[in-house]
Amino acid sequence: MFETNSKFRSRKGLALTSLATLVVASIVVACGGSGGSPVVTNPGNGTGTGTGNGTETASGIGNTTVVGPPWLNYGGNAQHDALSTVATQAFSRIVWRAPVDLAPKYSAQGYLLVHYGSPVITAKNTVILPVKTASDPVYRFEARNGADGKLIWSENTDYIMPSSRWTPTYNVNLTPNNRVYAPGAGGKLFYREDADAGTATLKNIVFYGDAVYAANKSTLDNAIVINTPVTSDAQSNVYFGFIANAGNAAGLSSGIVRIGADGKSTNVSIATIAPGVGVAKVATNSAIAVSKDQKTLYVVVNDNFALGLRQSGYLLALDSTTLALKSKVQLIDPYEKGAANISDDSTASPLVAPDGDVYIGVLEKTYGTHNARGWLLHFNADLSQTKTPGSFGWDDTPSVVPANLVASYKGSSSYLLMVKYNNYERAGSGNGMNQIAILDPQVEQDDKISPVKTMKEVLTMLGPTPDPNVAGGFIEWCVNTAAVDPFTKSVIVNSEDGILYRWDLTTNSLVEKIRLTSGMGESYTPTAVGADGKVYAINNAVLFSIGK
Repeated sequence: MFETNSKFRSRKGLALTSLATLVVASIVVACGGSGGSPVVTNPGNGTGTGTGNGTETASGIGNTTVVGPPWLNYGGNAQHDALSTVATQAFSRIVWRAPVDLAPKYSAQGYLLVHYGSPVITAKNTVILPVKTASDPVYRFEARNGADGKLIWSENTDYIMPSSRWTPTYNVNLTPNNRVYAPGAGGKLFYREDADAGTATLKNIVFYGDAVYAANKSTLDNAIVINTPVTSDAQSNVYFGFIANAGNAAGLSSGIVRIGADGKSTNVSIATIAPGVGVAKVATNSAIAVSKDQKTLYVVVNDNFALGLRQSGYLLALDSTTLALKSKVQLIDPYEKGAANISDDSTASPLVAPDGDVYIGVLEKTYGTHNARGWLLHFNADLSQTKTPGSFGWDDTPSVVPANLVASYKGSSSYLLMVKYNNYERAGSGNGMNQIAILDPQVEQDDKISPVKTMKEVLTMLGPTPDPNVAGGFIEWCVNTAAVDPFTKSVIVNSEDGILYRWDLTTNSLVEKIRLTSGMGESYTPTAVGADGKVYAINNAVLFSIGK
């Protein structure tokens, strides 16, 4: 998924001649793709218990046989490094599948412009996924047995989605103490104490007070909206961003919330912690990251979306207990030397690397000056030093690759980064040579598009499927966070051709693949790893479980 319909328009021979045209076009875009009609719309879960419309009877029986590492957050953990701590299973078959959207809304061109949240997976191999249940978004979250996909429990929510050009991400979160959270209306969080239990009481927390919410529920449900994934730290504290309409009954301004493992809440407005810099809120869809020592939060903030204007923003470092500002840095386009575009259509979230450095993907200041690839910005831990950028950042959170996974690497960096590396074909620029890449963040090379020094390419992998609509081009990779398996020295990555691939970093080859659907243009999606080593990928509104 990329920001404007430039690739699709070029297929139809239509020229985009002005920035205004580009902005208007951005309302109707997907991430590119192979076209074709959707082939899997509303399946059951593949176990014989689905009805075709996503309705099942919960078994009420939790998992008892598997104990392994959990997948807690977007990108696996609070640093979003997407590094698996269990070996992944072979791509022998689709073990089960379950819809994440019971009423997908396709564009007139057949694209699916919806971001879907990552599953989270408990140590006992319970897979918890958010599910959109109606065309006007209504959400539930449900738990399935990772072994066979059978429904264990399901909970409805009253969440109201923030406005966006594309449908934003609805996410769930799992804490280390096995509590599962999901957003509700009015800024409240729903939760269950034991994510594996077949029977449990659904509770909720209102961070600004139950009494205020109860007295003003009818207005606050629409006035206060959680607009980011929930992130949990190692102590089971959780963090999220919210949008507050002016004059709301709770007296709130858009900001950030911390809910402690003890249930105590703290919130602070963006206007208070970053006054006078033109930002208004946490960037929609951008998950808060937590430093390795658990002392610092990294939060992307931007101005409010307005059609025709490009959003700009900052990266903030906050005290993880008090939410006080420790430092901030404006997110700058390294080529144009002006404010980068921090779009609410992106799911790019901060990555905290093993050395404490922080990475965040942005779009370029002026659309198209870097082939709509954006930039991967790079900072030290206290944000005082801006380091070498990467040559792609749009709607992508990089994954950590320990350097010893890449046999051909002879450099001195202890870790490398796996990134999407598409080069979108559009009128006058780009070539459709869409890649994924392993980058060395400590070594520079000349950028191939602009006169900027960028992170050195260690490995690249071209999309394997030619794009029939782009001469010489290849269908793009379609992932916003890709799971890395250090045991098999591989990366699990989705493509818009409808196939899930295993990229072997020893041989730099695609050694396994399994077809999920016929392929289509859609918003970028995550891959994840279960406690038993099954891998999970989303394609055409369906979560697929792949393994032996």
